[in-house]
Amino acid sequence: MNHHFILNEQGQVNKMPDIQIKQIENEYELDHCLFIRKMVFVNEQGVPLADEYDEWDNYHAGIPHIIAYDKEQPVGTARLREVDGIAKLERICIVDTHRKYGIGQKLVRELENIALSHGLTRAKLHGQTQARGFYERLGYIADSEEFMEDGIPHLRMVRELK
Repeated sequence: MNHHFILNEQGQVNKMPDIQIKQIENEYELDHCLFIRKMVFVNEQGVPLADEYDEWDNYHAGIPHIIAYDKEQPVGTARLREVDGIAKLERICIVDTHRKYGIGQKLVRELENIALSHGLTRAKLHGQTQARGFYERLGYIADSEEFMEDGIPHLRMVRELK
């Protein structure tokens, strides 16, 4: 059996969660995605609820949403749209109890793989400025000045996909 451990803030050993990432297959799983986004973007970061959801947050909209589960608990989500022939990674978030486990990287890589499977070779995202280092470690480069989105500073970041 493969055990992964991390140290918590008190220096105690915590077992690494067993995270599963999958593309949603039904409305129930989409509801999990929307709930995570409400927790992170609306409750934690103060994004107005009316600004968080859009026409793509419908199971029948035909865009991939992915979700990360820790056992049965939904802990992270993201979605992918094609905009002008470029993969646009959107709504990437992880609940606060599960940050620092590498889930964000797994979500980004899964979206990139989906994009490649659709023949897309370029990706972009609007990353919160505070997450710039995270996205840079994944190969993204800022190609815009800082701009405000829902009251939060962002940068447009891009990457070639292979």
